[in-house]
Amino acid sequence: MSETPRSRTRRASGGEDGRAARARSTRARIVTAAAELFTTAGYTTTSITAIAAKAGVSEPTVYYSFGTKRAILTTALDLAVAGDDEPIPTLQRQWVRDALADPDPLGQLRRQVAGAADIYLRAASLLDVVRSAAATDPDLAEVWAANLQQRLTVQRVFADALARKNALRDGLTTEDAADIALATLSPETYNLLVNDRGWTHQRWQDWAADALARLLATMDRQA
Repeated sequence: MSETPRSRTRRASGGEDGRAARARSTRARIVTAAAELFTTAGYTTTSITAIAAKAGVSEPTVYYSFGTKRAILTTALDLAVAGDDEPIPTLQRQWVRDALADPDPLGQLRRQVAGAADIYLRAASLLDVVRSAAATDPDLAEVWAANLQQRLTVQRVFADALARKNALRDGLTTEDAADIALATLSPETYNLLVNDRGWTHQRWQDWAADALARLLATMDRQA
């Protein structure tokens, strides 16, 4: 059973817990430094030496803390997607539970988009790093494939919820609905419109919510 952040803070006042707290702080500095380098200089060209220098630690410390550059990237990505370091899967996050519980299908879609928008505000640049490097790095190709599968799994759950609310457009299967949501709420689309085309984060969120309502929901639900 995992500790809560409060209990960890209480116990991190000395001895072994103090060392653990310092280790977590060091790992956090390494992840922050690496994430900045990955998104500005690129994953392939960023070395462990550069990460160590930016984090203000030794190279052996980086290797001891993570082992590989891939492990640093996946840790940074996990933290960015989750928004914290709590081991809570996406489908158990409160925003997902609130969206699924919303009795209004359009309310569910708005919450669904808001949750994705929050994630991409933190993680879209790192996801683009993974996607770009996956073309030539087999390890990161696995990371990208796993992330894609995870996003599809989440969208299938949302699509099933819409179906239970009798809100899917006529002739639209839950699998098709999940695919449409996966494409609409993709990091590629977010990066294209926000980072390349200069849309604001809020404009993308408004557009995505409207697009999903039109593409997925029955016409009477859009009135």
